[in-house]
Amino acid sequence: MSQLKSRNVALSIILTIVTCGIYGLYWLYCLANDVNQASNHTNDTSGAMVLVLSIVTCGIYTWYWMYRTGVKLDEIATNNGKVAQNRAILLLLLSVFGLAIVSYAIIQSELNDYVSNDADGLNGAI
Repeated sequence: MSQLKSRNVALSIILTIVTCGIYGLYWLYCLANDVNQASNHTNDTSGAMVLVLSIVTCGIYTWYWMYRTGVKLDEIATNNGKVAQNRAILLLLLSVFGLAIVSYAIIQSELNDYVSNDADGLNGAI
């Protein structure tokens, strides 16, 4: 299993805009795999399958994935002694209203916190 790595949120947003969304597809793939790994849900839908289903359903599957990812982020937080922030609805609504890139940034920011806290020996708390 690969080690989670921190990604620069601002650079990821800029690359997504500059490449007309192509980097965003790669970012979605990475986010799906990283969230599954961080939440110990390694048998959940892989990044490749999330990407394929999102394309085939014209983005509708992404809405479901956003909600599930919010639930997983809250689960990670509670497992590490933090208060769950109920991110599922926020991520879903941002995505439904065309702001999926903002949801990606929130997810990446939470994963970056997880990675930095894990590196500091704080049990990966978000």
